[in-house]
Amino acid sequence: MKKSIVALSVSFLIVSGCASNASNTQKGAGIGAVIGAIAGKGTGDNDKSRYVWGAALGALAGGAIGAYMDKQEEEFRKELSNSGVEVYREGDTIRLSIPGNITFATGKANIVTDFYPVLNDVAKVLNRYEKTKLSIEGHTDSVGDADYNQTLSTQRANSVAAYLESTGTASARLQTLGFGESQPVASNDTAQGRQQNRRVELRVLPLKG
Repeated sequence: MKKSIVALSVSFLIVSGCASNASNTQKGAGIGAVIGAIAGKGTGDNDKSRYVWGAALGALAGGAIGAYMDKQEEEFRKELSNSGVEVYREGDTIRLSIPGNITFATGKANIVTDFYPVLNDVAKVLNRYEKTKLSIEGHTDSVGDADYNQTLSTQRANSVAAYLESTGTASARLQTLGFGESQPVASNDTAQGRQQNRRVELRVLPLKG
């Protein structure tokens, strides 16, 4: 499998801690100048494994992390309200759970038309907050062969990454992962449960110094 690493020049950001939003901000308490480098490898299928977390995008440190993610979470909730996307805050991570009924047709990796406005709103926020990286995680139900579902979930994650890149999101900020049918959130014994399991999750993580 081909793997590529995208290198970007180092950028600097100095951010002070915020006294408000203490519950999230204080989790990363500390003060300092910020300089970052995060290197990683994307997981994709044979043709589309170019998505990586690139190096040296700049980073956040100390109390700045919580405040930065607080603001980004607020904007995601505003942009994605009434879209069907669930926004969860998990420590310094923001998780966006996107249901299968607005993402892909059954057995397909091509993005359906209704998914474009959602991804446009996601990109709008991502591109305002460049000190974060994005893990794009594809999931399927248990119908069909497990190996096929694994491949399909990865292809779906890669489709989302390709679209976000087309909106101006840097490929160095993106990682794609496929989990196949291994992480269901509902029973695969019902149609409703299977639909819940056919999903894409986006995890927004801060670049930490």
